[in-house]
Amino acid sequence: MRLYPAKVDSIASEVITKLTADGDLEVTDPHEATLDVAAVLKEYIRLDKELSERAKDILEIRGLPHAHLARTKRQLAEQKEFGLGEDGVTWITNQLVETFMQSKSVDEVYADDAILRKKIKEVVRKHMAVEDELDTEVRARLKNIQEGTDAWDVEYARVMDQIKQKHGIKGG
Repeated sequence: MRLYPAKVDSIASEVITKLTADGDLEVTDPHEATLDVAAVLKEYIRLDKELSERAKDILEIRGLPHAHLARTKRQLAEQKEFGLGEDGVTWITNQLVETFMQSKSVDEVYADDAILRKKIKEVVRKHMAVEDELDTEVRARLKNIQEGTDAWDVEYARVMDQIKQKHGIKGG
């Protein structure tokens, strides 16, 4: 699961719309509340990229193959108490609940934290699941290339870019 920068505004808007429509939040300024949510989502993306770059640097320093990237990144994320994948959804959700409690644009929070978390997770998961769908589509096109080879890595990236363009997803 991955959060794309192109999805930030739509997720933020949907979270605020859903929570206010359901009577879970009362906001002074919906636009400002949406910007608060977007800020949390952008921070998640920033931290995720930072961890990826740091993991790549560690692999280079230690002379490890690219295959160790995911494990190294996960170790770094655990050290920083940052969530990846499904844990990333939980991290985002917890940050948003905290933000609602402190935001000047949120007048009142009526729902329990558990209810807020459940509703936020539904919205965020829906948008982050796009990555899984894209991966399935890419793999279907790469049946003739052996996974794990350099050729597969190059073709995977190329086909993923094509499919993202086809679906109008940028910033991957």
